[in-house]
Formats: sequence, structure tokens, C-alpha cells
Amino acid sequence: MPTVLTSVFRPIIFIKSFVKSCLVIVLAVLSLAVPVTSFANTALTDTAPKSEMPMPQDSFGRDTPRSTMQNFVKALSDKDMELTAKYLDSDFLKKQKTPDTVIHDLKLALDKGGRLLPDLSISDKSEGDLADRMPSNLEKVGTIDVDDDKIDLLLIRKTNKDNVVYWQIYKETLDNLPKDLTENRTTLADAFGLDFFGDRQLLGHKISDVVSLIILIAIGLSLLWGGLWAGWGVFAFLCPKVRGKPFGIPSKALLPLAVVILASMLPEMMVQMAVPVTLRSAVTRGIEVVAWLATAWLGLRVIDAVFMRAEDNSRKHRRLEQVSILNLFRKVAKAFMLILAVIIIFGNLGFDLTTGIAALGVGGLALAFGAQKTIENLIGSVMVVADRPVRVGDYCRFGAMEGTVIDIGIRSSRIRTLSRTIVTVPNGEFSAMQIENYDARDMFYFYHFLYLKRTANPDEIGRLVNDLQLFLENHVYVNNEWTLVRLSELRQDAFVIEMRCYLNASDVTVFWKKQSELLIDVLNKVARYDVEHALPSQEIKIKKEDEFDGFDELANP
Repeated sequence: MPTVLTSVFRPIIFIKSFVKSCLVIVLAVLSLAVPVTSFANTALTDTAPKSEMPMPQDSFGRDTPRSTMQNFVKALSDKDMELTAKYLDSDFLKKQKTPDTVIHDLKLALDKGGRLLPDLSISDKSEGDLADRMPSNLEKVGTIDVDDDKIDLLLIRKTNKDNVVYWQIYKETLDNLPKDLTENRTTLADAFGLDFFGDRQLLGHKISDVVSLIILIAIGLSLLWGGLWAGWGVFAFLCPKVRGKPFGIPSKALLPLAVVILASMLPEMMVQMAVPVTLRSAVTRGIEVVAWLATAWLGLRVIDAVFMRAEDNSRKHRRLEQVSILNLFRKVAKAFMLILAVIIIFGNLGFDLTTGIAALGVGGLALAFGAQKTIENLIGSVMVVADRPVRVGDYCRFGAMEGTVIDIGIRSSRIRTLSRTIVTVPNGEFSAMQIENYDARDMFYFYHFLYLKRTANPDEIGRLVNDLQLFLENHVYVNNEWTLVRLSELRQDAFVIEMRCYLNASDVTVFWKKQSELLIDVLNKVARYDVEHALPSQEIKIKKEDEFDGFDELANP
């Protein structure tokens, strides 16, 4: 019954996820349709050091190439011709009788084939990007492709009489614009039949353009997600039959992957479908934020899939000590992915994160010093898992103690001793100890002595030594690694016969059993010879009673 309910509600879950993703993209597009330049500049101004003398700033926000393009697009969106003219090369406009015509031609060219660089790719320094292999006073901020002509969108740096540095769109770009452009191209709003909205505005843009763009996003996401699901279904069906293993990519990664692909395709789609440059510029900022959110989302899904597969593999091979370490690494990788995404997203929103990143580095250094022991134990646990001197279940000797390893954790390892107590050892110390792993033995060492009385005939002793050598070599428990029987010592009370060999055994309990049986076989073999086992003996002399009395008389005359 639960399986049936799962199959019934799965489409509902997918639809819910799809609607949530569409809402996230739409809200991001709408919220970022209004330029954030003024807010970002305010944030940067508030955080500027008060001890430094402020640089003279341009009153129209043309201090850097990035701010120039952002404010130019805003003025173009507001249809403020007088303000828009401030961002065009003043030397070029002085020669024009109708500046409005130049602005109209520029907007029409940008609408038809203008591709502005992303905000983060445009320099935010007053001197521009000096490493772009262009003249120091010029900056490339995009291209215009119209009628098979490709025009570089260039900015030029100028300085007024008050030594204020500002940027304007270069006269060469304006002079190369086609003069006969007409608005006869079918727009996206016309294609969807939304022209009935007329010129009504929403957030500074035509409602028809905004709604048609939302429809385009929804259709594109639906097609991509459906196509990815179809391809994933084919591979999920064929992979177990061909490779004998399930398909490695989880289905949870399909939706964020579809969003990432759509975000990479949408800028060019908007150009081809004649979406106005003012709306494209605002949406592009939102697309970059959504793309990084989706990339982080996809990265988290991939990290989960990779580490879960590694953990399952560790459990399959009974390497339980690796599971906790992999779980830690998964959390660290996910945290790093989220921090990176937040940094890039705030950078796209126009915030200067240099100070924040530096503070984060100093805080991390202080944390590292404060948590030195914790980090030492963490590295020690990684070394224990990587080198594998012991595994969970192994019997080992460490330092002056010995016992069975029952857990290898992130901070410490636990060992159950022969007294059935549990010793917890920090992994930093455990990895630095000399560890002797008894369970890693491929064979067990048999090493014993026979003590025979000195009354035995030496020839009998020699015959016994030779026969014991052959006996051990041919015994079923003894392997052919090394076998030795010899007369090792002549004591005052005994002949000492030394026996050495190796026994095959899976663990120490099996070895002890085989060793006992082998010793009994040896004793039975020795019993056939005219020899006696030498036992420790003591000689006690007892004196007669009258001798003690004589001693007493001598002691008491």
C-alpha cells in the first residue's frame, strides 16, 4: 500500500517542485528588474574609510564603466532623453542637430542585437580595466550585432575642468550605428499575443514584455525538465541491464540542472526574441543570481549523491570507520559550496565583499588557533582512516595497552580492553602511537621449548630432534613458511629443545585451538622415546633430633 501511494503522489510532488522553481525564478526576475545601483553604491559609500579624503564623484554616476552602464540603462528605461544624453560622447553630440535621433538609433540597435557584458565582467574601477589589451582610456562593455555588422560597444574616459573622471559611450560606437533601422521585427510580446496591454508599465517596463518573458521562462523550464526526465529514465532503465549497476545520477539533480541550462541559454534567447535591452539588462542580473543559486543547489545534490555512494561502499566493505569521516567531509563540502554561492551572489548584487572576505579569513585563522586540538584530532582521524593501521573489530596493541577497536570517530577512537573496559584515545594521539595490529597477521607464530632430563641418552636426544623436525614439517596445521627444531641449550638439569614454526589460522582463537592440539601431538610423539621431562626440583636436607640437641648445648654451655 505505501508503494502505491508513493507512485500516486509522486507526480504531485514533481509539480509542486516545478511550481516552486518557477516562482523563485519569477520573483528573482521581478525583484531585480529595478536596478540596484543606488543601493549598492550607498552600501559602498557607508563602508568607506572616513580617514581617507573622498574622491570627487560625478553627479550622474559615471565614475566607473560599470556604474556608467547601469545608470545609462536606467535612464534609457525611464525614457529620460536629457539624462540619457549625458552618457553619450559629448563631443559627438555637439555635432548632431537632433541628439534624440542618436538615442533612438542606439536603443533600437541594442534591442535588436545588443549584448551587454555581465555586471561583474565590467570594471568597477575609475581607471577601468588596464589589462584588457585596449587603450587605457577605452573600455569594452559589450557588442551590437545588427545586419551582419558587429560593433564594439566602447566607453571612453574623460576628465572635466574640476578633475572629475567620468565615462561616456564612445563616439566611434555611435558613429558606426546603422542609420536605417526600423521597428519591424516581431517581438516576444507580439508572438504571445499580449499586445493588448498597450503601454502600461510594471516596474518601469511594459507589462506585455514582463508577462511574455515569464511565459518564456516557464515554457523553457518545462521543456528542459521534461527532456532531462526522459533522458534520465532511459539511462536509468538501460544502465542496470548493460553495466549491472544503477544509474549514478540522482533524479533530484534534474530540476536544478534544468534551471542552470535555462539560465545559460536565456540571455541569447532574449536577444533573438527582441526583448528590450532595458528589460534584458535587469533580468540578466536576476538570471546570474538564479543561475548561481541553481548551481549551488545542483552542487549540493551532487555532493550528497557522491558521498552517499561512498558511504554505502564503505558499509559494503565493512569499513565503518570511514562513514563518520565521509559524513564530516560531506558537511564541509556543502558548507563551502553555500559560502561560495553567497559570495558570488552578493557580488552580482553590487556589494564589495573584499572587506568581508578578509574578515572571514582573519576569523578563520583565529578559530584555527583556538581549535588547534580539535583540528589536530580531526587530521589524526583522517590519517587513521587513510593509512588504515587498524579497523573496527581489529585486536591491537597501542602504547602500553591492548584491546579490540570498537569505533573510530571524528574526534577519538574507542578500544575495549581485555578487562572489558573502554579506553577513549584522541585520534591525534592515536595516529602518533606505535600500533601493533594482531588481526593483520597472515599466519601465527608457534614457539615452544621441551625440557628433558640429563639422564637421557644423547643419541636418543638426537634421534628425537630429527624426528620432531619431520613431524612438524608434515603436520596438517603447519605451513611451509619456516620450521625449525634444534637442541638449543645444555643446562645442568635438562636438555632444552627449541621448536619453531607457523600455523595458518583466521584469528587468534583458532590459533589457540590449533596450538593446543599441536602441543598434545608433540607430547604424544615424545612419549615414544626413552626420555623424561625435566621438572623443577628442590633438595631438602633433614637433620636428626640429637644433632639439634648438640647444637643447643653448644649454644648454651
